[in-house]
Amino acid sequence: MKSRWLTIAIILGLVVVNYIDRSAISYAASDLKQEFGITPGQYGFISSAFSIGYMLFALLSGPLVDRFGSRRVLIVGMFIWAAATALTPFAGGFLGLILLRILLGSGEAPCFPAATRVASRWLPAHERGKALALIGGVAVSGSLLVGGPILTQLIALTSWKGMFWVLAVLGIVWVLVAFPYLRNSPKEASFVSDEELRYIRAGQTEGEDSGHESSVDWGAILRNRNLWLVGFGYFSWGFMFWAFMYWLPQYLQHSFGLSIKAVGAFSVAPWAAGVVGALAGGVIVDRVYKRTHSIRSRFVIIGVALLLAGASITPILFFPGNLTVALICISAGVGFGFITGGIWWVASIDAAPSQPGTAAGFADACFALAGIIAPSVMGFIVARTGTYDGGFIIMAALCLIGSAAMLLFAKEPPRPPLTNRPQRPATEDEVTVTT
Repeated sequence: MKSRWLTIAIILGLVVVNYIDRSAISYAASDLKQEFGITPGQYGFISSAFSIGYMLFALLSGPLVDRFGSRRVLIVGMFIWAAATALTPFAGGFLGLILLRILLGSGEAPCFPAATRVASRWLPAHERGKALALIGGVAVSGSLLVGGPILTQLIALTSWKGMFWVLAVLGIVWVLVAFPYLRNSPKEASFVSDEELRYIRAGQTEGEDSGHESSVDWGAILRNRNLWLVGFGYFSWGFMFWAFMYWLPQYLQHSFGLSIKAVGAFSVAPWAAGVVGALAGGVIVDRVYKRTHSIRSRFVIIGVALLLAGASITPILFFPGNLTVALICISAGVGFGFITGGIWWVASIDAAPSQPGTAAGFADACFALAGIIAPSVMGFIVARTGTYDGGFIIMAALCLIGSAAMLLFAKEPPRPPLTNRPQRPATEDEVTVTT
């Protein structure tokens, strides 16, 4: 395996652990209610608490990643979130769960800013779409796809408390695997061949071969129009994503009377569609960019995907109580939404190539803001109305508004020169021969 793809594989493992950990509470929700007397409204706030810590530290972790490098920040973050996971059974009640979820979000926040930086330092530009689709799309939806059956089986075998302890150990295992091999950039890794290093550098823009930056230019970040569009679009998709991640098991259980094991089985379909969508998005964004060299093309793809995601959800409102219709519509919405899974990070790199961690942290904070709002709003709607219809309406509306923003307001930005790129992306053999 090429060194750059070994590095990407380590990051993929991180994302899988990340999302299984953060979604675990949705499968333990019934047990938490019995153990600690949690109400549906309180469960919504507990779910939102994760994103409070996540949003705050997504903004901070981007500059930290740019300054200190991905390796150090990720390893420290993993220890924090493993501790928060292990302590969850000892929360004691509503307030304790709130605090531990904030801590978990804080530990997990560096994941995607660091992953985006790793991709920008370890891969030439024309390979990033597929890689970031794997990281931000396939690994996310794939972890939720396998997470349902795995977590429900863990609960059956070890109890809900044992499930959290197993997940904490899994995080420590990732550290043991990543410690010898994860490096901030190829030039810091002695195991990278000269040929592969030349190939990577040939497809990078000026300044992208560094392991870290000494300072952050917040003015350039906050004035970046395309980055604000990425943030708004990510928020729009994020509302649907977070709502389903935390409330899909509850929706299936309470609306259709499914058992917890049946919920684990039925929850597979939407996330399986997400895997397909993420794979399709990675292929589409790279092919379109290779033909057009247009950064705005990323926004067009996102806009169309959000439009389809929002439209897919609306039939649920006209066929209440129909499990088949609900699963088809939710699966289609999640599948179309996940087409954008890796493109947010590609667009972040395009927007601020010299500060990819900070740009990704900004976008991730917008996504996390949706994670604060969506679970609480869903909890409020369910508590007040006894149905999920209001939540579905909000999901569809936000996706449609986000789609319009992507299609109408994105502009082609000026781009810095590549360090050593020919007119088309070079293959590894060509770089080896010409150098």
